[in-house]
Amino acid sequence: MTAAGSGLVIKTEWFLNNFGRIGWFEEKLGAEGGSRLGYKLVGTALILIGVITMTGSGSDMMLWILSPLLKYNQPV
Repeated sequence: MTAAGSGLVIKTEWFLNNFGRIGWFEEKLGAEGGSRLGYKLVGTALILIGVITMTGSGSDMMLWILSPLLKYNQPV
């Protein structure tokens, strides 16, 4: 996942030329870079997910993200 994310960030122009523009990114991020920025954001997310998975801290991360909903850290 980390390698794929890195490739997506580094070779954004290649992906844009071969797969084209993505309408949603163009609509929402048009002034800030459109599809190029969208490809880079997806690649960065893949890198982060890959690092979290490699370090084995996925369950800790999910507990931290969901703790406000689960009231995990509050005493009963």
